[in-house]
Amino acid sequence: MLKIRFTLIFVFAIQIASSQNEPFYTTYSWDENPSYKIEEGTDEPIIALKDKILTEFSFQKEGLVEYFLEHRVLWLNSDDKIEHYNKIYLPYTSTSELKVNKARVIKKNGEVVELDKSKILTAQDEETGKNYKFFAFEGIEKGSFIEYYYVVQRYPRYKGNRITFQTDFNKRNVEFDLYAPKNLIFDFKTYNDTPEVELDTLSKNKKHWQLKINKVDALEKEELSAYNASKNFIVYKLDRNTADNSKDLSSYGKVAQNIYSYYYKELNNKTQNLIKKFIKEATSGKDLDEESLIRKLEFFIKANVFITKDGSENFKDLDEILNKKIASETGVLKLYLALFKSLNIKHEIVITSDRQELKFDKNFEANNFLTDFLIYFNKTKAFLSPTELSSRYGFPPAYLTDNYGLFIKEVKVGDFVSGIGRVKYIRPVKAEKTVDKMILDIDFEEDNLSNCKIKLDRSMSGYYAMYFQPFIHLVKDEAKTELIEGFAKNINEDVDITEKELVNGDPELFGIKPIQFLLNFNSEAFIEKAGKKYLFKVGDLIGKQMQMYQEKERILPVENEFTRSYYRTINIKIPEGYKVANLDDINIKNTFEKEGNELLIFHSHYKLNDNILVITADEHYRENIIETRNYEDYRTVINSAADFNKLTLVFEPL
Repeated sequence: MLKIRFTLIFVFAIQIASSQNEPFYTTYSWDENPSYKIEEGTDEPIIALKDKILTEFSFQKEGLVEYFLEHRVLWLNSDDKIEHYNKIYLPYTSTSELKVNKARVIKKNGEVVELDKSKILTAQDEETGKNYKFFAFEGIEKGSFIEYYYVVQRYPRYKGNRITFQTDFNKRNVEFDLYAPKNLIFDFKTYNDTPEVELDTLSKNKKHWQLKINKVDALEKEELSAYNASKNFIVYKLDRNTADNSKDLSSYGKVAQNIYSYYYKELNNKTQNLIKKFIKEATSGKDLDEESLIRKLEFFIKANVFITKDGSENFKDLDEILNKKIASETGVLKLYLALFKSLNIKHEIVITSDRQELKFDKNFEANNFLTDFLIYFNKTKAFLSPTELSSRYGFPPAYLTDNYGLFIKEVKVGDFVSGIGRVKYIRPVKAEKTVDKMILDIDFEEDNLSNCKIKLDRSMSGYYAMYFQPFIHLVKDEAKTELIEGFAKNINEDVDITEKELVNGDPELFGIKPIQFLLNFNSEAFIEKAGKKYLFKVGDLIGKQMQMYQEKERILPVENEFTRSYYRTINIKIPEGYKVANLDDINIKNTFEKEGNELLIFHSHYKLNDNILVITADEHYRENIIETRNYEDYRTVINSAADFNKLTLVFEPL
């Protein structure tokens, strides 16, 4: 992900800076004689008895800095939790300084064991090479408390920061405090029923905002939910500086201008020539329409330009990228934008968030909502992800859609050119563009009705095709055979595949033609003889289906990744001399409507033409987010496919 970072330079009067008190951490400490208690009979594996976050913005010799404190007391009552929390990692980086770090264990008998400096360790991540520090607790028993607090001095995060209070265990005594010089005014917003932050009107030398909650209940994870986005949390930002009358310091207007000026710099002749050469190489010199050109450039970049995590300037430099085809995430976005601008393809930069983690708030401007880049094309109204290699034009990462985002477009006033930002809705891709389609032709061996002869035509488009089509050319030999045959063996392992074919395996056909898998196979796994009757497990042919169980009351809304459609047609040649005794069992229909629109549906039905039984089982999910009050409707629809999966037809003699 691309993170947005901007530097704000403050000009402050000397007397304001000199009048500040010492930072809070110089006088902060824990209780010297702790006496934490848990009620008798409590069987929870973990409880937080204290959860305090305190941050202070302060002017020091080096400028504005932030002191960030976390103080926690955890009661651990299971071996799993003891193992999980015997190491506590600290937010230590090369650009921050750990000012205080203290930790201790309080045993059931009241004995206090404070960690000495030798138990605060430094290690290195082998993949990234980054160093990190952690507390290494020892001697924790069931029913013990661990307590720790640290203070880190870091580059100030004032353009938008999130503090999350809720997790999957209960917390007591939850506190948040923010201190700042009197001339810095912060703005706050709370989410998911979190109480509001209040200004401490008694604080004289500093601004002080605070939030105190006696208890925060655990939030359990639920299937198909935006768990992290649903927790209690706050977002805060610096809004204005009264010392110089600066306002809207975290506004998206400034973001749009900064983004535009960074990514759309005037290119010299050398760079323009390199861009022309790159386009010719990517397109083989062909004259293409706009949409074909976008697809071609994206395919070429994602196949040939390596995206590195190294943030060095070389990997952001267009000339270097065009020559060496290595870029950082910032660099590859620069490349796309330079190409589209040179080709006069009208587009806008979009910055949004993953709605599973943090839903973009259209009414509160803060940079922590600006985490992921997309490119929007005005003519086709389609999006492209410049950095996600598994995504393709028209099908951006689905959790970035059905969300809001900041759209930045170029504006010209005379000779002045800049970027202007507007928050707009990012529509999800429609269900009819992500389709999983099955056509099955079923016949039975004349002398052995237990043996089914099956022809499977399985085609996929949209997000379902994106799992295979853009990359299937990279899958070779046995692995490709295994992948194709898997569409039959996923129905049942006991199949004898006689023919197989892949259609539209060209990766550049993604978004144009569906990928298609054709298989012929035989199997005795679907028929059972019961006296003179035969039991045909027709439901098994659509493969295993998701089934949702709900023992407890649903708390969170349903949150799907993308809207989608399933079309299934099963053509059955009924064996001569037999009829189907239970045709009505095929008929299943469950729907969910809102404001007259059919959003969710499973509908299976049949037609009988002489000895040909045609079963249709279609399923559509036209909305991603289903409110908790409608959960049972959703569960009924999605479980309908599981019910169909259990369908068995009875063939009985005429």
